[in-house]
Amino acid sequence: MKKNKDHRTCSVGRVLEILGDRWTFMILREAFFGVRYYDQFQANLGIASNILSDRLKSLVSNGILNKRKDPEDARRVVYRFSQKGVELYSVTLALMRWGDKWLSGEEGPPLRLHHKTCGHDLEPMMCCAHCREEIRAFDVSYESGPGLDKSEDEEAD
Repeated sequence: MKKNKDHRTCSVGRVLEILGDRWTFMILREAFFGVRYYDQFQANLGIASNILSDRLKSLVSNGILNKRKDPEDARRVVYRFSQKGVELYSVTLALMRWGDKWLSGEEGPPLRLHHKTCGHDLEPMMCCAHCREEIRAFDVSYESGPGLDKSEDEEAD
């Protein structure tokens, strides 16, 4: 994927450099559904072999998936989430929630999520870790963080 200078100090831009295409998120979705093998990804997604290989290689090299020999069959490779990858679940749920709300037809969403702990259908939401209030875009202020490259900030002035 094409690198963009503007993305170096923007976390969203940096994430999109790694995850910013349809196939990457579809692979992640399948992995969250329990898919572990190359041939399963290919069959479930109908994705071209070269594209699947490229996206899996990127997910592994960026530390999102781990690639290991299958302990039950050394001729096969198994893909599993790293901790970094597991933490993308909330992002995936947010995309799913938005799609269910704005892109589902009258028949409703294509998939329901059931929360095993409370027994209810899951309605994902983002909340503040401190006060537990739901986060809404206009309730948040933005301030420069320690990772902001000050030289790029000054160039923009």
